[in-house]
Amino acid sequence: MANVDFKVFWDECIRQIRENKIDEAEFHLWFEKLVYLSYENSHLVVGTPSRFYKDQVVSRGYNKLIEKTLEELSGSLITVSFEISENKTEIEDEEEKEEKIPSETVIPPVKQNNNSPKSRPIPPENIISHPQLQTNFTFENYVIGNNNDFAVGAAKAIADNPGKTKYNPFLIYGGVGLGKTHLMQAIGNLVYQANPQTKIVCIPSETFVNEFIQSIRTNTQNNFKNKYRKVDLLLLDDIHDLQDKNDTQEELFHTFNALYDYDKQLVFTCDRPPSELKKFNDRLKSRFQRGLIVDLQPPSYETRIAIIKKKIEQTNYNDEISLEVIEFIAKNITSNIRDLEAALNRIIGYSDIVKKEITIESVKNLLQQYFSVSPQSAVSIGKIQKIVSEYFNVSILDIKGKKRTQKITFPRHIAMYLSRELTDFSTTEIGIEFGGKDHTTVMHACQRIDERLAVDSTLEPMIMELKKNIYS
Repeated sequence: MANVDFKVFWDECIRQIRENKIDEAEFHLWFEKLVYLSYENSHLVVGTPSRFYKDQVVSRGYNKLIEKTLEELSGSLITVSFEISENKTEIEDEEEKEEKIPSETVIPPVKQNNNSPKSRPIPPENIISHPQLQTNFTFENYVIGNNNDFAVGAAKAIADNPGKTKYNPFLIYGGVGLGKTHLMQAIGNLVYQANPQTKIVCIPSETFVNEFIQSIRTNTQNNFKNKYRKVDLLLLDDIHDLQDKNDTQEELFHTFNALYDYDKQLVFTCDRPPSELKKFNDRLKSRFQRGLIVDLQPPSYETRIAIIKKKIEQTNYNDEISLEVIEFIAKNITSNIRDLEAALNRIIGYSDIVKKEITIESVKNLLQQYFSVSPQSAVSIGKIQKIVSEYFNVSILDIKGKKRTQKITFPRHIAMYLSRELTDFSTTEIGIEFGGKDHTTVMHACQRIDERLAVDSTLEPMIMELKKNIYS
């Protein structure tokens, strides 16, 4: 059967799955980005946008669903495999890409306020404001790239049908400044715009802790429980702040159960996967893992450009910041969205004060602090890598690199293990400091060292000596 002919079977297979075999939200999350690649000798190759996406499709059994549907259509047994295929925007040439990025990030026209400073973002019109939600934290203002497209798709599906999908609870994790809070509040804003009668609570975990303590002091625990257990949508930010707070965790556990049992939507953000939360109630961690967990990665170069352009569009500086300056910022600030915004605000503030043109030279002088490694990284993970490399007589480049010889992998695992033990960085952030490795690589390294500690009596003294050198 020729490839061109089989594409017809593929299209019909996807149509039937969408209409007859799974619900719309499930289809939107897991099937919309699958693409037909090739067919030969009763074997179909399907493209997926990422390794995470591919693993999820297989683990949820969608490969079997596709094979069964194809067999029903074609009358023959067909096997399916998946390959990671490049995103459409990545395979276009550079000129097409530059034209495409702005078109994906255009903000709906908004009313200009001539009395406001030029650098102040202009809020969108016709937004019903919820007291705990920022009106500018919307999906329209969220730049989508390869680092977050799956998370955004899941968030939109949840916002369209809160509490009714399979993705409850929804937990978003990632490093500092990657847009976790924005994405969480975008869900709340979309739900609230659709129905202002929806009972929504959006708070930092610290507020939850403080209110719980206050309720104990004032003997008003029932009021506290009624406030949180009778909402339609609970948005709880930074749950890692609940570590080592046993009584609060217990209260959240019961709040979780009360809401979940009545199909109320729960959304959480965290700086690490729930499995890595320290001093955390195992029952509560298991609840977090019951639904859908997504991670946000640092934005790519193209996404950083799109983010900067979007932020500029929210000011009156469209004609005053050149593409050359935008590209310079995007190339040199690679850490997170928050740093990009801070850098842009610094440039605009400088221009407002001194009334001078924004040039590459002025930007270089203004942003020197953003171009160096952050103090936390340099002191913590950087020092760990240096001490470990000296101890094992290997180079830091090898520890950060891809070599897999025993001479290199063991020191690398030790360095990752110590980074996880001695710092507050998540595995995602640690992976970035080790040459951009995936967080699962860091988790695997830590697990290997834990297993070896249980059987190798010489390893613990070695690690204690390394810790002593790191702290000295």
